[in-house]
Amino acid sequence: MIENEDRLEQEAEDIRRETAEGSPEVAEHDRVAALEKQLEEANSKALYAAAEIQNVRRRLETEKQQAGLYATTQFARDMLAIKDHLERALGAVSDELRADKVASNFLAGIESTARELEQVFTRHGISRIDAMGEQLDPHKHQAMMEVPSDDAEPGTIVQEMQPGYMLKDRLLRPALVGVARKP
Repeated sequence: MIENEDRLEQEAEDIRRETAEGSPEVAEHDRVAALEKQLEEANSKALYAAAEIQNVRRRLETEKQQAGLYATTQFARDMLAIKDHLERALGAVSDELRADKVASNFLAGIESTARELEQVFTRHGISRIDAMGEQLDPHKHQAMMEVPSDDAEPGTIVQEMQPGYMLKDRLLRPALVGVARKP
């Protein structure tokens, strides 16, 4: 671009020199107009290039912010498996086992671990998707089966097989659900 401006300035100087030597004014006017047009085009291209650079810079900044916000996505998905195992383990414990003193202490440790994991999820923007009683939302729920039901409207979630989770405003894992249908 600088080379174009230098070339244009050189041509303008050549025109001035020719005019001083007595070349026709019409030819001079045409050459000056051509040079002005070229200069205008060069300026236009420079403005376009500057705008494009600014757009690229803005887009990269947005991508950088998104990468920072959602960098933990895969790690969070892996941690969901651990949370599922803890919940299944706690759900499988019978009341008889809870009455036993040794087992009770062991279970208290597992429950404490599950609570701590839930707190860590909350701190990092990982939240459980509410499913039971909600209408099926294909952006948050994955229907695994239809359940005949007189009590619920068709399309209402009546069973949750696996909880779903969001990472801030993005789906981390859909809830696996059973949906009501007319019997």
